[in-house]
Amino acid sequence: MSTISNAHLPGGAHRPSGDRLWCPECGTDEYLIVESIEALHPPQEGLVDVSYTCVECDFFYAHAASVHDVAAILNRHGQVMGVLQFGGEYFHCATPMASVSSGTSSIYGHELARRHTIHDVHLPTRVLRCGCGFRMEVPD
Repeated sequence: MSTISNAHLPGGAHRPSGDRLWCPECGTDEYLIVESIEALHPPQEGLVDVSYTCVECDFFYAHAASVHDVAAILNRHGQVMGVLQFGGEYFHCATPMASVSSGTSSIYGHELARRHTIHDVHLPTRVLRCGCGFRMEVPD
């Protein structure tokens, strides 16, 4: 797969009209595969550099796009939550979230089911924080 280090349309990349992730050749976003995501330089709130390929027509695109639009493509088979995960990093407002603490969380089912459980499950976790103040806990 191809990757880019900036959004200056390297080697044959195309830029669709607007900043939407879209293939003008196919007229859809259905066949897009995200190749890389990087922070913009200088940073712009809510935007990242993204490169992607349309696997249907084999066109490559690179440009700035909103975190929400990139998350919609990456989370296509799940629920779009406003948090983008890519390459081990979590993004909320276009910059990687920072780890602020770690620990363990106990996981257990419904109270009735818990009475029949011998042990709780403890999962190592870390708390991530976005520059905007958004926080979330993820498995470590």
